[in-house]
Amino acid sequence: MSKPNPSVTVGNVVFGNSAPLSLIAGPCQLESRQHAFDMAGALKELTEKLGLGLVYKTSYDKANRTSLGGTRGAGLDAALPVFDDLRKAFSLPILTDIHTEEQCALVAPHVDILQIPAFLSRQTDLLIAAARTGKVVNVKKGQFLAPWDMKNV
Repeated sequence: MSKPNPSVTVGNVVFGNSAPLSLIAGPCQLESRQHAFDMAGALKELTEKLGLGLVYKTSYDKANRTSLGGTRGAGLDAALPVFDDLRKAFSLPILTDIHTEEQCALVAPHVDILQIPAFLSRQTDLLIAAARTGKVVNVKKGQFLAPWDMKNV
């Protein structure tokens, strides 16, 4: 069994029990380039003022919707250049959700953290594909799982 990491570093942001507070924040879905830049700028200004670390989070496709008519985001092709430009413009680590094994390799060069949505938290092949990219992987705990059921993720 592997030993847990005492901390995780992504760019200039450190997450760990002995590290200062850092946030993962941003709009649920990537609505537009301008909206992403406005939000990243406002969040960076606020977290710098408060002395907090920041990882900018937004999703190109919110695939787990409760309604077929709900908005899902800008889509993969539109989002990748926006992720690149956000990293350059704001020097922030970027986090986004991935939903399929194939998306892992496509998205990884453009972000710093791959996030596994809660509904996909036990999909072994997806978790392995995300880990193989070498990126930090953030797995959201499924609402249907007890905390101790996440130990094997």
